[in-house]
Amino acid sequence: MDYRLTVGLEIHAELKTRTKMFCACLNDPDEKEPNSNICPVCMAHPGTLPVINREAVHKVLLVGAAVGGNLADFTEFDRKNYFYPDIPKGYQISQYKHPLVSGGNLAGVELTRIHLEEDTARSQHIGETSLVDYNRAGVPLMELVTEPVIHDAKTAGEFARELQLLLRYLGAGEANMEKGEMRVEANISISKDGNLGTKVEVKNLNSFRSVERAIAFEAARQAKLLDKGEQVVQETRGWDEAKQETFSQRKKESSHDYRYFPDPDLPKLKISELPEFSAEALKKELPELPLAKRERYISLGLKAEDADMFVSDERFGVLFEQASKLAPDAAKSIANYIASDIAGLVSKSGDAGFAHITPAGLASLLVRTVNGEISSRGTKDAIAEVFANGGDLAEISKKYIQQSDTGALETVASKIIEAYPQVAAEYKSGKTASLQFLIGQGMKETKGSGNPAVLREVFVKLLQ
Repeated sequence: MDYRLTVGLEIHAELKTRTKMFCACLNDPDEKEPNSNICPVCMAHPGTLPVINREAVHKVLLVGAAVGGNLADFTEFDRKNYFYPDIPKGYQISQYKHPLVSGGNLAGVELTRIHLEEDTARSQHIGETSLVDYNRAGVPLMELVTEPVIHDAKTAGEFARELQLLLRYLGAGEANMEKGEMRVEANISISKDGNLGTKVEVKNLNSFRSVERAIAFEAARQAKLLDKGEQVVQETRGWDEAKQETFSQRKKESSHDYRYFPDPDLPKLKISELPEFSAEALKKELPELPLAKRERYISLGLKAEDADMFVSDERFGVLFEQASKLAPDAAKSIANYIASDIAGLVSKSGDAGFAHITPAGLASLLVRTVNGEISSRGTKDAIAEVFANGGDLAEISKKYIQQSDTGALETVASKIIEAYPQVAAEYKSGKTASLQFLIGQGMKETKGSGNPAVLREVFVKLLQ
């Protein structure tokens, strides 16, 4: 394609707080009973007044600190006016001119702003009947907007994945896309002259794969229109997962269409008057962030894909951290066996056996492996046995310790040479590959417990 693709993302993520944004109703994403977590405030009954959720403000500022954004000194909430069944008030409380966070950078993508608003209700359409569940109405919602600096679909998907990971590390939200806890909207345009083309917004993309595929499809669709001499219409489009294509929804609104104005029922916030919300205090709260952890793992000699796995999956990451602290010299081997054998067993058989693999047991086993006491085959078998049946990995690994007694292995080697005289003769005549066959037979005879290095020395000595 001769066109330059430009993408900006708008991502909404529900925050993990005990209550909703402006009332005391529970914020429970797993509630199955519709319209049970509601009250006069979030249902907009006359005479009710909203109260700002302090923890929601804290979590957005914490995200801002993590991405190196500028934290607001002054902020306020605005009314974004539009009429739709999922907005009981006829307006949404959001932030317009004074977001909590401006600027910042995540995964190499520059950010425009991060602000706080309330979520809408959830609509369900069955035939000609529409149902509305207001449990979600009023849930704290973080909106993050990137600069239009993304130029390929893969980068957009990677950015969304990194944001999900960051929210989980900070305890700000779970951001499960399949539950609607994180929704991605992509503003997509193409051009040939280096300027921005006509922007089309694709809304409510609910998986990382959908983000990437929708951007790729929309770029191709716009290119076909321009190649035919037609114009791209500025509009909002949806994504049809079944057809793998976008479809027109409505004409794109501009900010003036929402008639923003400061909410008169909510106080202005002077963030600098709250010491616990200062940039210094928030930075002290930050855990080791995904990027830093990934770089630390790679500095230990881990493969990039293993580092990504441990950063993304807490189970494997915690096991690696704890086991490698007990056996730092075996850290690379610990990482290799977690990423291949243990992850493979979890994928095949589920999580139940994972609890049997303790950090202490794994560290003990891998120290013996690195020292040559246990073969790679023995290590794999020990892990598989404990994963399936339980037990103490450190104790069970003892039965996999390799035989290194020269006298005992000479008896085994003599028996193999006697059983395969032709192979022994081939080795003596210069065919070195025959030696590996003999060692393999020795390992089989010892049921994998023979030390292959010692077996090699014994065979070479006997065949001289």
